Order: sequence, then C-alpha cells, then structure tokens
Amino acid sequence: MMVPAVLLLLGAFTAVLAPRLLARAKWPEREPVVALWIWQCVVAAVLLCCLLSMLLSASGAWHQVRGRVFAPAPTGVVEAYAFGAGGPWAAGLAVLLACGGLWTGAMLTREVLRARARRRAARTELRLRAPLLPGEEPGSDPLVVIEGERPDAWWLPGTAPQLAITTAALRRLKGRQLDAVLAHEQGHVTARHDWLLHCSSALANGFPQVPVFAAFRDEMHRLVELAADDVASRRFGRLTIALALVELNEHRGVFGPCPTAHAEVPQRVNRLLSAKPRLTAGRRLRLTAAGALVPVIPLLVAFVPGLSALG
Repeated sequence: MMVPAVLLLLGAFTAVLAPRLLARAKWPEREPVVALWIWQCVVAAVLLCCLLSMLLSASGAWHQVRGRVFAPAPTGVVEAYAFGAGGPWAAGLAVLLACGGLWTGAMLTREVLRARARRRAARTELRLRAPLLPGEEPGSDPLVVIEGERPDAWWLPGTAPQLAITTAALRRLKGRQLDAVLAHEQGHVTARHDWLLHCSSALANGFPQVPVFAAFRDEMHRLVELAADDVASRRFGRLTIALALVELNEHRGVFGPCPTAHAEVPQRVNRLLSAKPRLTAGRRLRLTAAGALVPVIPLLVAFVPGLSALG
C-alpha cells in the first residue's frame, strides 16, 4: 500500500522541479506553443498524481470503493496492491484528497461564472458605447469601432468573439498594423486561450499556497500573448506587430523607467525585434513528446503492481 504515498511524492517532486527547469530554460520564448503544452502536461501530471492516490487510498480504506475500482481485475492484481497494509491513514488521505478535488471543481466553477459575468458586463458597456444599428444582430460584426481618445484594442471572448478598437487606435495604426492586431486577437480565439487562463486562475486562487499553480497562471498569461504575437508575425512580419504594440501602449508609459501593469509589453516588443530563430522541427517534436510523457509517469507508477502481478 505504498503506491499512494509514492504518487504523492512524485506529484510533489514534479510540482517543485518542473517549474524550476522551465524557468531556467531559454527556449520557451522561442516556442511559446510548445511551452504552453508542457506546462499543461506538468499540471495535469500533478493533478493525476493526486487523483490516482485518492482512488488507491479509498480502495484500501473501503471495500465498496475497491470493488468498483478493481471490478474487472483478477484477484492477483488486487492482492498485489496490499490494501490490507494501508492502516488508518488511508481513509484520512482519501478524504483529504477528495476535499481537494471538490475544492478544485468549486474554484473552476467560480472562475467560469465570474468570467461570464465580466463578459456580460463588457458586452453591455460595449453596446452602450457602440449601439447596434437597425437590423444589426449582436455579435454579427467581429470588429467593433468605439469612439475614444486613447488608442486601445481588446478581445471579447464568447460564442461570437469580437475585437473592440477605439478610433484613436485606428488613427495611430498604420498600414498593415491593424491587420496584425486582428490576427493577434484571432490567434487567442482560435487557440481558446481564455480557457487556459480560466483554469490556471482557478488553480492559483484555489490553492495559493501551492507555488506550481501560481507559476502556471503567470506563465499562461505571458505565453498566450507570445503565441498570439507569433501568429500575427507569421502573417504580417515581426516589425509590423511590434510597431502595433508600441502604438497601442505608448500612452500607458510602459516604455519608461518605472514599472507599470503592462511591463511585459517592452519584453514582447524586444522579443519580436530580436527575431531569434525557431527551434528545429526535430527539437520541437522531442519537447512535445517529452511533455506528453510527464502525465504518463503517474499512470505507470499506479499500474506497476498490477502489471507485475499479471506478468
């Protein structure tokens, strides 16, 4: 009955080591999509360790759970897990992990509800600032122009995503810069980055004492912007989207010596202008495969006793 403890140790080891390795790596800025994938695999592995540990602990504590989890398994497989040696801690661990799972679901539900409320409020404000014309359907136009003195553009997610842009931004964006901004926002829509942000925020807010979830949230906010920048740069060039970012954010003072809430914008501009080459296709494939293997390890640990019994 050591497998649940091993799984928890594996989850803790992954939660501590993986963020440090990714923070030291230089390639995520060159391949943000691959970095997004690996971060999701790391968090999935941590959650999977907790889930499998909960199931095995509950199986050791209660015969009813064991009968359902191991219903199709031969007797030798069940005996290989030595559930009788679990002791009184198995039930407590199972209950604790189950409470953590319920709390995770509650935090995700709260985040989704809050996001919907923010989205409704944003669309209501948008309709007040840009009323629909006679015969025009809500969400029919993917681009909404709003009268405004400050250059700004933002994405409204939903079933019919829209890009809102101010008249000041239209005056400042030159040439294909507007098309690059549209491509950037379309990159968010196509990749459904809003769901990544919701999930990472739910985990970070629900478990503020777990550093890996806070790092996951911060990296999601950073990497989704880099990924969308790359979508726009592949269509319209790095210089075009970099100049568009400057035009949209210069009035915020983000390029001054004092840090602001948009301090990541200069880093994004410098990244676009430095034009570092992408990783080779072979290395991207190896990194993607390595990320996919991270959640497989907890499954192998959980199935080793059963597979050994069958062998």
